[in-house]
Amino acid sequence: MWIAVSAVNLALAVILGAFGAHGLKAYASPAKLAWWQTATDYFFYHALGLLVLGVISKTYTVLPIKSSFILIQIGILFFCGSLYLMALGLPRGFGAITPIGGAFMILGWIVLAWNAVKYAK
Repeated sequence: MWIAVSAVNLALAVILGAFGAHGLKAYASPAKLAWWQTATDYFFYHALGLLVLGVISKTYTVLPIKSSFILIQIGILFFCGSLYLMALGLPRGFGAITPIGGAFMILGWIVLAWNAVKYAK
């Protein structure tokens, strides 16, 4: 399941990246295009990270990845989602959500590191 969710994330990242590169340029300001690009970059990085977590879950079955996976996925939704929404013209107030998403991403990676140390034997 983890690999399937990762694959969907990666497909969405490609779709949204293509939309930003081709469909959004016609009406978006440079700032909005930069927000879109940042969202797409982080979407790709973390979707690839989720894919790696999915592979790790198959290889190292003792290492729990569920909490890290969920935290990172929530981070993607909040961080990238808020930037995408602002780039589409919604109020800049959505920018207050962006650091919350970043915190979820960071926490997901820290939980993974904690579990890797905890279960390393």
